[in-house]
Amino acid sequence: METPIKILGIESSCDETAAAVIINGRTVASNVISSQIEIHKLYGGVVPEIASRKHIEKVNQVIEEALKEAETSLDEIDAIAVTYGPGLVGALLVGLSAAKAISFAKNIPLVGVHHIEGHISANYIEHPDLEPPFLCLVVSGGHTHLVAVKEYGEYEIIGRTRDDAAGEAFDKVARAIGLGYPGGPKIDKLSKEGDSSAIAFPRAKVENAPYDFSFSGLKSAVLNYINSCQMKGEEVNKANVAASFQKAVIDVLVEHTMNAAKNLGYKKVAIAGGVASNGNLKQALLKECQKENIEFYSPSPIYCTDNAAMIAVAGYYEYQKGVRSGLDLNAVPNLKIGQR
Repeated sequence: METPIKILGIESSCDETAAAVIINGRTVASNVISSQIEIHKLYGGVVPEIASRKHIEKVNQVIEEALKEAETSLDEIDAIAVTYGPGLVGALLVGLSAAKAISFAKNIPLVGVHHIEGHISANYIEHPDLEPPFLCLVVSGGHTHLVAVKEYGEYEIIGRTRDDAAGEAFDKVARAIGLGYPGGPKIDKLSKEGDSSAIAFPRAKVENAPYDFSFSGLKSAVLNYINSCQMKGEEVNKANVAASFQKAVIDVLVEHTMNAAKNLGYKKVAIAGGVASNGNLKQALLKECQKENIEFYSPSPIYCTDNAAMIAVAGYYEYQKGVRSGLDLNAVPNLKIGQR
């Protein structure tokens, strides 16, 4: 019988301190997440310095808890996978420092993982039949990418946002209509009470780049609509604004993803990132994929938001390919996908 390969994953790129143990790249033995959302809500968004300090407080605790939950020890860990970019530099350095210290002290191989490649790899956890090649739509607070997953660890960006990420637009619009942070879940919830066809918000296209995205114009259109209502003394129906805005974002995400899948011949489409937990987006993509006889994959919400299980999964496939990082591995806040 094959000896199981255990990967310890560590994630600290933004406002979640997380650690996980993954066996053979697909089985979650533990997945521990310490979220800072309640703290950052007070400020309407993530404060980098506070995030870094909280990571320092929590990182050792979550690692110990992940090992305990997995009923394993560092002596049984084959490699440590850690996020080294993109993300907040101070936050990244906390997870990196912890991973490098353990790697050095216990002589365990270190594997640096790209945060977005981690999000894509989250799909492998609950879908044992999913293997490359496939097309993945990555939508989060900081990223909106259409990525061709050619092989494990081999990626090509087909489309990207030219300005705001989808999640960033959700946060800004949520703030404008007084919902607070984090915006995505709050807009999703409020939109269920509204009419998505009530307000005609624009669907932007980028000339000569059919798979690229642009959400800054949509965000401005929402703000202009709210200002116009206030100047006229009209009441703003927040539910209708939320529903119409969300529909505009989803329409563009789905249209570009499906066009890319059909034009490039992909028979499998996946979704990843924090906004991937949006129920309306998942349903819209599933519906279009079924129409075109394309297999659709999405992670459970716990694996959509930042977590260490996805980092450990990505790290497993890198480890299997022989990738090893040195103790000089540094945080790269603007790390590009596929870059090493």
